[in-house]
Parts: sequence; structure tokens; C-alpha cells
Amino acid sequence: MGVFPFMFKGGTAHLSITTDVKEGLAAAVRKAIQAAAAKGDLAIDGLPEVTLEIPREKEHGDYATNVAMTLAREARKSPRQIAEIIVKHLDTSGSYIASFEVAGPGFINFQLDARWLGEALRSAEAEGAAYGRLHLGAGEKIQVEFVSANPTGPLHVGHGRGAVVGSVLANLLERAGYAVTREYYINDAGNQIANFAKSLDARYRQALGEEAPFPEEGYHGRDLVELMEKFAAEHGDSYLKKSAEERMAALTRYALAAKLEAIREDLTAFGVTFDVWFSEQSLHDGGELKRTIEWLQKKGHVYEKDGALWLRSTAYGDDKDRVVVRENGMPTYIAADIAYHKNKFERGFDRVINIWGADHHGYIPRMKAAAAVLGYDPDALEVLIVQLVTLLRNGEPVVMSKRAGELVTLADVIEEVGKDAARFFFVMRSADSHLDFDLSLARSRSAENPVYYIQYAHARICSILRQAVEAGMIPEVPPGSDLDLGRPLAEISPGFGRADLSLLNTESEIDLMKKIALFPEEVSQAALRREPHAMARYALELAGLFHPFYNTYRVITEDRGLSMARLVLVDAVRLTLKNALEILGIAAPGRM
Repeated sequence: MGVFPFMFKGGTAHLSITTDVKEGLAAAVRKAIQAAAAKGDLAIDGLPEVTLEIPREKEHGDYATNVAMTLAREARKSPRQIAEIIVKHLDTSGSYIASFEVAGPGFINFQLDARWLGEALRSAEAEGAAYGRLHLGAGEKIQVEFVSANPTGPLHVGHGRGAVVGSVLANLLERAGYAVTREYYINDAGNQIANFAKSLDARYRQALGEEAPFPEEGYHGRDLVELMEKFAAEHGDSYLKKSAEERMAALTRYALAAKLEAIREDLTAFGVTFDVWFSEQSLHDGGELKRTIEWLQKKGHVYEKDGALWLRSTAYGDDKDRVVVRENGMPTYIAADIAYHKNKFERGFDRVINIWGADHHGYIPRMKAAAAVLGYDPDALEVLIVQLVTLLRNGEPVVMSKRAGELVTLADVIEEVGKDAARFFFVMRSADSHLDFDLSLARSRSAENPVYYIQYAHARICSILRQAVEAGMIPEVPPGSDLDLGRPLAEISPGFGRADLSLLNTESEIDLMKKIALFPEEVSQAALRREPHAMARYALELAGLFHPFYNTYRVITEDRGLSMARLVLVDAVRLTLKNALEILGIAAPGRM
């Protein structure tokens, strides 16, 4: 086992101290492999990729690599032998490693010098609200399109989950350095709008006392009844004197405007906003859909069969060709989607991410094929599928809504549990897994409720800091005045920048420092893997480390030096929690 000094790369332009640590470890391992190959100890061609993981067991160190296992076939040696050769050639200068060992079948485990945790803590304090804000994306333009519900009814819980997944992913990507545009695609054209218009016409005439038959394929929600009763109260029977076409067009305009406004209000109340609201009808009105179909014909990407136009999508990976124009001359849904995605890429996005519901899984290869037909890299189009939500109350399924009559609306959920709890519960599981959402748990004020548990950790720290003001530990803040918790302690009171962080040496304190140090990497990996739920998991884990620390150790003690160090620690926890909650779109309360 070797031991050598910790080296820290100065400045703040790098991704994070944790990234410096990992890069230093990987570079040291690569150099060792290169040295072993040069001396003939390893017979390999080229250098392998060195991946580093955090071991599940603490006793296995801070990081581990399985690179010896990946070299076994080529080097014709056992992984254990290869690992022993690698560590024999490790250069002990210019590294972050405190110690290393070969373990198990051939893992190389690394223990880091604990001083890097103090540097990570100071980095979190110095950067404050910017901690975990990265330059990973380098300004790459990404469009995230999500929700995009038909404006024919209220948003339901499925839309709510997609809304949170999309907004948190967009927040993550922005924090990682991408230029993000949030977009809502308004499905205000096609068959669903034709059926919507027929439904409105029937409800309008019924509101005026007629026994108008309701279309079999119509929308049965109570909301349309109320909307047309309002329209009838405003306009009377004046629209009965107009042609059916003119009347339905007016009713549709009125209803769509009302529905979209209601959707905007629900989403705004949910902390979800969009940069662009894109109308499908605009593709028809502006001729863009027609021009796209003409372009496909000109390029030979469509052919005629049985009076319809078919896209040659099988040539680009789809399982069958798709109709883009029906025999009656009407374009299909996929035709509008092709025009819409053509429009997206023409707007200059480097990558577009669509967040769709569970029933759209089979639509992915069609749109990937369409992107390829249009001449774009199909990998530049990403699709995240959001699985279904089962609402529970005290463990029992919730079936009926008190207002909508058929569905539990998103507004119902927000009213019952609040915005923060709803957002957290919707995003706390991977989007591609089914979600059980227990309303009773989300409403409870207990440690079993994860969002309450996290927010309470933040509020507890704020209380500690206020106590520190009263105890004179933060002298620059007059006792009795409210502490400005928008700034790090080291900025409020310069003395904290000189706190002796080596005094933080208990297992609980070290675990907290490691978790804080990992935050930038957690942001990076969650953004790259498109895993917004990882932020919810991180916030819960950080709170889960803080609460036992709080219950075991006093922060403000008679030992001023230790108190100063622990105040820096809990303040860094506060700042990091607040940054994670900001990504999640959840409040970080100072009092609870």
C-alpha cells in the first residue's frame, strides 16, 4: 500500500474539486498502465478507459476501479495479477490519493486524503447559490418539449408527472451549462379538435334547452357543460342562427382559449413555465405542413399506394411504412409531427428532447425514422417515456375526483397536498417506472414524508444559524436581526473562512462533507443521463445524513473552534440542499 501527498488544483474554473479528484485518479492509473506496458509487464495495445466508482461499502475506500478486469482478456493474466502490476507502477507524485490497495478479484481501491473534503466544503461555501452550476453543456442548444396535452380538458395526474419530469430536467440541463428552451406543443388541429367542436356544439345547444344528441366520440367531461353554459349566458342563441361550420369554429376558438388559459394557470401554480407555446394549427395555417409533404415528395421519401401517400420509414429503421396523407387528402398525425420536428431542427436546436406518456412508446421509432428522413441525426432526437401514476390515499386506490367526475385533475392534487409535495412525489422515481403516489403520505408532516423530511433539514439549519447569531458566533449580524440566509456564512462573517475544518473528523461529519463534495458530479451525471429523479434522491440522502448528525452532535458548543467548523459544515449542507431543491422547483423554507 502506498501513501503520498494530496495535491489540489487551484482556481474555480474546473468542473468541481470532486472532478479534479477523479481526473487525478484516472490519470494516475493510466500512467501506471502505460509504464507497465513500456516495461513489458503488461502486453496490451493502447490505453483502456479508466472508470471510477464509489464503493458501496465504506471500508473499500472512496473510489474503486475495475480496469484490471477489463484488461484480463487482452493481457492474458488474471485481473488480480494485473491489478498488482498496476499498483506497482503507480506514480506517487501529483496525485489526490492517500492510500490504495488491491481487493477481491482485482479491484483497486483508493482512499483519499481527507483534506480534499475541507477544500470541497470551502468551495461550496465560496460558490453559494452557484455551487453545482457547471459548464458541461458549453451552451449547446437543447429544446425540451413536455406536457403538450390536448387542450380539450383539464390536466390530470399523468400530465402532472410529465410536467415535473420535464421542468426538473430542463432545470438540470440549464444548471449543467446547456441553453434550454422549454416548449409546449398545442394539439389544436386534427380529429380530436373536430370531435371537440362537435361536443361543444351539442353542449351549447343543450344549454339553450335543445335536446341535441351528443356525439359518440365526444368529450363527456362536466367542464365542457359548464363552459358552454357560460358561453350561452354571454351570447344567448345568436350562434344558432349561424351555419354549423361557423358556429363550431366560434365555439372552438372560445373553448380553446379558455382551456389553454386554465392549463397555463394550473401549470404556473405548479411551478411549470414555458418559453414557447407552439400551435399545431400554425403548421396548417402557415403552409409549413404542406411544404414539408411537398419536400418529402420531391426527395422521393414518399410513394403512392391505394390513393394515399406513404413515408418510406422502413428504410430508416421503422417496422413499417407510415401513411402521411390519407386517401381523402387529409394529412395524418405523423405528417404534422414530421413538419413540427423539421421546424424544431430548423430553429437551430442541437438536440431535442420529447417527454411523452406511456402510450407513446411505439411512436419513438417512427419519429426517429422521420428525423433521419429529414436528414438529421436520429440520435439528436431523444424521447423520455413517463409511466403511469396510481393515486393512493392511505394505501387505497383513488378512483373518482371530487370535481372532474371522471379523473383526478392536477389541480385537485395540488390543492390537497401542495405544490412542493406534489412536485417531489411526481419526480422521486425514475420516469420509466410506475409510480404509486400516496396523497395521505404527501400531506403528512412527518419524517416518513420525504419532502417534509428534506425541507425540515433546511429549516433546522436555518434555526441553528439564527441561534449562532444570538450566541455571538456570527458577530457581523446584530442579535435580534434576521440573518440573510441567501449568502454563505463565509461571506456574511469573514472569520468563518478561517475555520479549522480538520476538526470535522467524526464519521458523520466526513459523510456529510463527502455528500456535499459530490453535488456537482451528481448534477453532471443526472443531466447527462437525463435522470431528474436523481436530484430528488440526492436531496433525500443529504437530509438523511444531516438529521442523524443533528441528533448526535451539538453544533454550538463551548469549543469555539469546533463550533465555527461545524457551522461551516451545516451552512454548506444548507446551501447544497437549497440548490438541489431549486433544481427540483421546491421551496427551501427557513422556518417550519
